[in-house]
Amino acid sequence: MASSVCSNAINFLLLLALASHLSSVSFAGSFYQDVDITWGDGRAKILNNGELLTLSLDRSSGSGFQSKQEYLYGKIDMQIKLVPGNSAGTVTAYYLSSQGATHDEIDFEFLGNLSGDPYVVHTNLYTQGKGEREMQFYLWFDPTMDFHTYSVLWNPKHIVFYVDGTPIREFKNRESSGVAYPKNQPMRIFSSLWNADDWATRGGRVKTDWSKAPFTASFRNFNAIGCVGGSGASSCSSANNTWMWQEFDSNSVQRLKWVQENYMIYNYCTDRKRFPRGLPPECSMS
Repeated sequence: MASSVCSNAINFLLLLALASHLSSVSFAGSFYQDVDITWGDGRAKILNNGELLTLSLDRSSGSGFQSKQEYLYGKIDMQIKLVPGNSAGTVTAYYLSSQGATHDEIDFEFLGNLSGDPYVVHTNLYTQGKGEREMQFYLWFDPTMDFHTYSVLWNPKHIVFYVDGTPIREFKNRESSGVAYPKNQPMRIFSSLWNADDWATRGGRVKTDWSKAPFTASFRNFNAIGCVGGSGASSCSSANNTWMWQEFDSNSVQRLKWVQENYMIYNYCTDRKRFPRGLPPECSMS
């Protein structure tokens, strides 16, 4: 028991030491300043003096962008209006990722559908190159009619996916129980719109209707508060960075439960056919 307490204390001190060597930065404003368009040959556009970014997909290509800055822990917000109408076969991706074979990744992917059918919000996590932690949800609104805020909180305690401020998924730091947790690899924010009709809609049975192209998704109000390497006057352990040590209160627990009871449509932790040798270890942890 004493050794466990000592180990937890050492881990906490190590986190504080890491935070003291990171500067906290906040980016909110112009897409010209915050992101680089990385592919699409003109299909990605920054408009309205940098306040709006659109991604388009046609039969020839999709498009994408990435943040100029990398983050090691952070609170990331983006308002997105998804592809309207018959969006079957398309995927709008919005995620954080490091690079390399043992990369870490935190994914939002929005899977298009036939007109009138709901979008699927596909979430996943990779730690040290290993994924297979998918959870999927329907939304309680039409995400094509207006902009909605999709957020990721990543701190030493947990990773939380939010929709309009409502938590839909939590991945706790369970390193003390042998479950890998992203903590060493800075991640950049990426977004793209691409064709995935081999799997995205009803397992690939519904294909992209190219007569509806170009497909367009819109982005605004990108806000990133996070820790980046280098020297700076502020520190991630400062009192102003409350997100760094944020945990769930009782209201957040209840809202998460509401979403998962009413809108979750797939949970890897209940898919025993997929894991015949046993579910991943975090699935049995409270």
